[in-house]
Amino acid sequence: MTRTLNCARRPLDLQRPRVMGILNITPDSFSDGGWLYRQGVDLGRVTEVACAMIEAGADLLDIGGESTRPGAEPVSYSEECRRVIPALERLLELDVIVSIDTRKPAVAKMAIQAGVHLVNDVSGMTNPDMIETVADSDVAVCVMHMQGEPGTMQADPRYDDVVCDIRGFLARQVDRCLRAGIGLDRLVLDPGFGFGKNIDHNLALLRNLSEVKVHDLPLLVGLSRKRMIGTLTGRGMEDRMVGSVAAAMLAVQRGADILRVHDVGATIDALKVLAAVDTPRLM
Repeated sequence: MTRTLNCARRPLDLQRPRVMGILNITPDSFSDGGWLYRQGVDLGRVTEVACAMIEAGADLLDIGGESTRPGAEPVSYSEECRRVIPALERLLELDVIVSIDTRKPAVAKMAIQAGVHLVNDVSGMTNPDMIETVADSDVAVCVMHMQGEPGTMQADPRYDDVVCDIRGFLARQVDRCLRAGIGLDRLVLDPGFGFGKNIDHNLALLRNLSEVKVHDLPLLVGLSRKRMIGTLTGRGMEDRMVGSVAAAMLAVQRGADILRVHDVGATIDALKVLAAVDTPRLM
């Protein structure tokens, strides 16, 4: 049976894994801060990078204007909108599903009005206003687990059982979304690698990724260039592509449906190799 994520006017077939390219319109993101933002948004550069990702095989693009790296400071609603809305409008002219990475309901509302297809909420739809905002639209939503806030989440994360705890959180948030009228066909889940989790938590999640699924909803996984990759490989931020791609392939083998990545081309190449030898699902 075909699995489809309904992203407003752009249904996404999940018969095979899909790749989401990351576009950070911020001066301080953990891996590429300032690349697309220097004293303002470089719309020409944003479009150039987006087109290159699409050419490399990206099925979705995720644009964000507030860094959620460990220790990051929040930005105001007006500043986040100033960064992302013009770039978002430019991306919506392209032939790709566009996602807005925000935890602010007001920013999500502006993005929805502009025509965005998916809302990627790192706070896991814990804000009732965000649930209401998304429920009043036809966009898809990614519900992510995060323990704490970006500023403090890595201070001393603790769990009774990281896999069970995260699955329980996601199950509760899915129920809240369903009660608000957001259908299962519009939901995708993210266990939140690196968001209030140490290396042992992250590895346990990756080993047991399929166990965090709720209602067999699709899983979105973001491992690209994260601290765990640096810890495991000893590589600096600029040299984590190989480790990131390897982790992404392990995630696909354990049930990931969407990979959120910086290195689109390398990830697509790895998926092609995996598809040639792995399960029929990948063909």
